[in-house]
This record gives sequence, C-alpha cells and structure tokens, in this order.
Amino acid sequence: MQNSLNKEGTVVEFTSKTAVDARKGVTAPSELVSQVSKIGIQPEAQKITPLKIRTVCVIKKDGTSEPFDSAKIVSAVKKSATRALVNLTEEDLKSICDFVNNNIIKFDKNEVSISEMHNLVESALEHLYPSVAASYRNYRNYKQDFVHMLDKVFQESQRIMYIGDKENSNADSTLVSTKRSLIFNELNKELYKKFFLTVDELQAIREGYIYIHDMSARRDTMNCCLFDVASVLKDGFEMGNLWYNEPKSLDVAFDVIGDIVMAAASQQYGGFTVPEVDKILAPYAEKTFERQNNKYLCLGLSFEKAREAALADVEKDFEQGFQGWEYKFNTVASSRGDYPFITVTTGLGTEPYEKMATAAMLRIRMGGQGKKECKKPVLFPKIVFLFDENIHGEGKVSYDLFKLGVECSKKTMYPDWLSLSGEGYVAEMYKKYGRVVSPMGCRAFLSPWFERGGMEAADENDKPIFVGRFNIGAISLHLPMIYAKAKKESKDFYEVLDYYMGLIRKLHIRTYEYLGEMKASVNPLAYCEGGFYGGHLGIHDKIKPLMKYATASFGITALNELQQLHNGKSLVEDGEFAIEVMEYINKKVKEFKDEDGYLYALYGTPAENLCGLQVKQFRKKYGVVNNVSDKPYVSNSFHCHVSEDISPIEKQDCEKRFWDLLNGGKIQYVKYPIDYNTEAVETLILRAMDMGFYEGVNLSLAYCDDCGHQELSMDVCPKCGSRNLTKIDRMNGYLSYSRVKGDTRLAEHKMQEIADRVSM
Repeated sequence: MQNSLNKEGTVVEFTSKTAVDARKGVTAPSELVSQVSKIGIQPEAQKITPLKIRTVCVIKKDGTSEPFDSAKIVSAVKKSATRALVNLTEEDLKSICDFVNNNIIKFDKNEVSISEMHNLVESALEHLYPSVAASYRNYRNYKQDFVHMLDKVFQESQRIMYIGDKENSNADSTLVSTKRSLIFNELNKELYKKFFLTVDELQAIREGYIYIHDMSARRDTMNCCLFDVASVLKDGFEMGNLWYNEPKSLDVAFDVIGDIVMAAASQQYGGFTVPEVDKILAPYAEKTFERQNNKYLCLGLSFEKAREAALADVEKDFEQGFQGWEYKFNTVASSRGDYPFITVTTGLGTEPYEKMATAAMLRIRMGGQGKKECKKPVLFPKIVFLFDENIHGEGKVSYDLFKLGVECSKKTMYPDWLSLSGEGYVAEMYKKYGRVVSPMGCRAFLSPWFERGGMEAADENDKPIFVGRFNIGAISLHLPMIYAKAKKESKDFYEVLDYYMGLIRKLHIRTYEYLGEMKASVNPLAYCEGGFYGGHLGIHDKIKPLMKYATASFGITALNELQQLHNGKSLVEDGEFAIEVMEYINKKVKEFKDEDGYLYALYGTPAENLCGLQVKQFRKKYGVVNNVSDKPYVSNSFHCHVSEDISPIEKQDCEKRFWDLLNGGKIQYVKYPIDYNTEAVETLILRAMDMGFYEGVNLSLAYCDDCGHQELSMDVCPKCGSRNLTKIDRMNGYLSYSRVKGDTRLAEHKMQEIADRVSM
C-alpha cells in the first residue's frame, strides 16, 4: 500500500455499499462539478465508471492512517450545520457523501490525505449551504484553535497561580480551591466563546460594545434567584441521596437551611436570595417554644416562669443560629471557588417570633465577629429590610424594628432598605397584590409572572409569583462605545444601538433554548425538591417547563459617560439625552418581550471589574476623551459620577429620574458625610422610602485588627499606629473588603474609584 503523506493526512476505508453504488453508476450533482474542478479534480457529469473494489485509507495530520468511514463526514457536517443554525435533510447528507465517495474513486489510489477529503466536503457544502461550508472550515481548524485557546488558558492559569485574581471581590484567589475554580472558569469561558457565540457576537464582545456577564458559568446553569426555602423544608426533602426530615426545632432549622443554601447556591452563579426569612423561621421558633415550655412546666415552673424561660431559649437559638450563618457564609467557599452571594430579606413579619427573628439578626450583625477586642461586621448574608410605612412608621407595630435597623445600618452599612409603600414598580406589586419583589443579590428584580395568565394577568384576581423564580443571565450594552461608533461611522445612534440590542436578543433566545435542555439533576434542590416554582421534576426530566418564567436581562453601563459624550455635560448638569436613550431601550425591550414571549428586563449593571475593562476598550477604539475615558473606570449604570460634589439629597433627586426606567435591576445609594449621626441616617432612609427606592447606606468602615479601634475612615490606626486594618466599602450594590491585612481583593481601577468618591 503506497503512502502519500500530506500536512493533514487521514486514511479511510471505502467499502461495499459505496463501491457497489459506484459500479451501478452514481451521478455527481452537476452543480458540484465546477466546485471540484477548482481543486484539480475532474469528475464526469455523467455516470461514474465502475472501479475495482479496494481499501482506501485517509492519512491524518499526525501521519497515521485509518479506514475511510463516511459516517465521520456525516458527523462533522451535522456539527457544522448546527453551528450555522441549518437543518440538513437525509437527502442532503446522502448527496454530500455520494459526492465525496465518487471523487475518492476517481483518485484511483489507496491513500487520500485529510486535506483532500476536506476540500471535497467543502465543495459539496458550498453548493448546498455556503454558511455551513464556512462553519465546516472553522470546525475543521478547531485543533489549531484549541492550541491557541489552551495557550491563553495556560497563561491565565499562571497569572492566577502566582499573582492572583481580583475580578470578583467575593473570591479569595489566595486559596488553592479558588485558584482551581478560576482556572477552570478561564477554560469554560473560552469554550463558551468558541462554541456558543457567532462571529458577530464574538466581534462585539471583543471590541467592547456588549459584555456577556459570567461567560465562565453560562454554559452550565442559571443566574441569580429567589430560592423557595420554605417549600423545600416542608414535609422533608432529599439532598445528596439522603432524606432530611422537616426540622422540629429552630436550631435544627438554622442548620438545615444553611446546608440547603450552600448546596443550592453552588449550582448557580450570581445572587442567592432567601426572601422573607423572618416568616420562614417563625414556625420553627414556635415548635422550639412549645417544646421548651412543656419541659419547664414538667419541671414545676409556674406558667409565667415557664413561658419566660422558653422565650429566652428561643431568643438564644435565634442569636446562635444567625451567628452560625455568619460563620458559615463568610468562611466556607462554594464549589464555584467564591463565597456565595447570599441575601436575606426581612422585616414584614409582625408576629412575635417573626419580629424576634429580625431583631436578633440585626443585633448579631451589629455585634460583629472576631476576637473579643477586635470584632467587625461580616459581609454575608446581605440583609435587606422590607419597609412598609404602615408597619414601620412612627407609632406602628414594628417601629421598633425600623429604629433598630437604622442603628444597624449606621454601624455596618447593612441592612439595605427596600421601599414597599413608596412609588414605583416594586411598591406597586406589594400594594396591589401583597407580593414582595425581593432583590436577587445586589440589585436584580424579577418581572411579574402571574399564576394563571403568565406574562399578563388573566383577570383582576390573578396574582404574580416571585418566590422560586430566577434569571438566566445579563448582557450589558456599553452605551458610550455604541455612541462613539455611530458618530465615527456617520450612522444614526439608534440604528447602531438596535444592532447590538438585536445581538443580545438572539443570545438570550439561544440561552433559553440551551438551558432548557438541561436535566433537573443539575440542581436537584431547585428543580426536584421545590426550590424553584414548579420544581418537582424527576431527575431525568428537562427543565424547559421552568424556563418560561425566567427573566433575561439587558444591562446598561456608563450612562453618565454617554451624556458627557453627547454634549459634554454630566447627569448632574443635564441628563435629558440619557433619559431619551433609556426610554428608547425600554420600548425596544418591551417589543422583544411581546414578540418572543420571554421575560426580558432592563438592568442597571453593577460593574465591578467591568468598569475598568470598558475604559480600556473605549481607549483602544476611540482614544482618551475628557470626562469619558480619562479615568481608569466608568460610572456604574445610571449613577451620577462618584466625584460629583453634591449632597445626598441632590443625588437622590438626580437618580430618581431614571428609577422607573430600570425595573429589572437597580439600587440607589449616597455617601453619608456624617459621623454616626442617627438622625441624619434615619432622615435620608425615610426620604428614600418615600421615593420608592431600594436604598443603600454608604459609609467607609475601618477596623484596626491589632487593638480593635474603629473609625469611619482611616489608613493608620490613630490609637496604636498599626496599618493592619480591615476596611469595608460599598462595591456597588453590595459591600466588600477594600483592605484586609494590608491587601485588597479589589482591582486597581475600583480602588481608584473609591478614592475619588465624594457623593457616593
């Protein structure tokens, strides 16, 4: 057998059926003849002359050979067609194979190189579907692409191993487990770009016009959620092939909920919220009270003494339970390599055990964790106080909880505050239906999904569902980049904006379809044990039925810089064009939502690492522009620039204009230029609640880890002279360490932004 090695050699066996077809005389499609002639093959347009049956081998790239198998052609072509979103018929596939087989016979030799095989397949595809031919060319070169991809992953792995990573402030990249996860994430991100994105989408993210958040996880799972812990607990559940009975006491409930949260949060990315946790815990507190009360009565205590002792036990269990959560959620990293972004909402419960739960949680947060003389507040769980003027107003049933919440906010920056009795979408849902739209993580909100009507209420009695639902991911528009592109190319801004919004739309549609094919076993607590609405599937069932109520977010960044680029004025100075753009985007998102039947939402992006990346991308394409790309960061979402010298009230008023234009995710915060002034904190919180805000109290907290001294802001301890400080700053809608033992988990551009803060 002769060898003819070529740079891509592969060997194939041409046997029975194909040879018989050749002897019978198979006509090569006439349109393909011209294609083949371009590569030096001269097939006849008539019947092919029968040839002697022989074994034909394909010489592969590495010089080895293997028998020819037309099934491999079918497999490769099908993959290419799938990437090009084309469905090839059986007749199409047969025509391609016949064409290749017949021309191999014409070679009249025992060995064929892999490059010759590829040319034949491409020629056949060019006739049928040019887009598939292009996809095939890309696919055939995947090995070379993988070399480049793996080299990039290797370079990133070296950086992570020896330098560290500060892209996510909740991930401690000094830990071995986190390094492993970060390295895998780099590979997963490259696989996502290679096999999920089209050329146009890849171009858009590389240049920076859009940003696909969490590319390292989007191939695997969904994004942030409002997890239905109460549903999972009720009547027991299975986790890790073990059956958990429903807790019969408060202390066990805390332990089991902690396990549920850590296990379920590890199977997603983004924020994991336990809504109205006070109401979830109250029934288990009552069980503990009844048990303890009966015990004390049996011991001979009077009714009043037994009740007093039992209540003290319940209160102690609350405090120990919340303290246990703070230990667990801030020290045990998830399988993702980070500390899960866990949020709890609370405050609406007015029954005794519900109020006891909220009060205990706030007291534990204020007390801090650490050595006796060096206690400081933790970051997780993020606490959100659900404020209703009719419950928390002066003289109302839970006014005491409001006062305690204010005290906690001024000392720890948490809780954040969500208005349920002010203006806007969230308050409207609560006042009209009695349903709370708790934030998922730092700022994301779900669009309503009605029990009977779905996207729209079936009638006036239909109610929206929020608990047990989730988001499938966010993709953000870089508005200044899009504006600059339109001006440079003399195009209408909205025409260019439409193009990039269309790319995001297509990505979301494919994500819905792709994730819907996942099996329920990927997150059994969510999809099989009731953590998600309708989540009682079998482990082998696809999760597609649950995708109908998931939201997908269109994000926006750098609205302030967009206004600057438009007319040289900031959002504080003007903002009219920014409002016009946001109204336009809202209109388009609603059109997409109505046409596609998916719950799209508009989201004010909390850019962490992104706010530095976008400056680099803008400079590369359009240079340094004053007040747009002259700093190492851009502004987050619709917020005023951090350096604006305005009062908290002026900032609240300025950002109020955009509040109802970003119902898929938003938070408002101001920097409180005060020294633990309770009255000032309370006044600003109440003003925010009247305006319908989701409000964050922003201070800069600093703690000396040597002597325990604390101030609102310090770089050197004035008491002992130590630089061994822990500093906590608001990252965006959440808190993070800006300094730990002299180091920081934040990137340089974010540290610069913190240094520039005046109004935030």
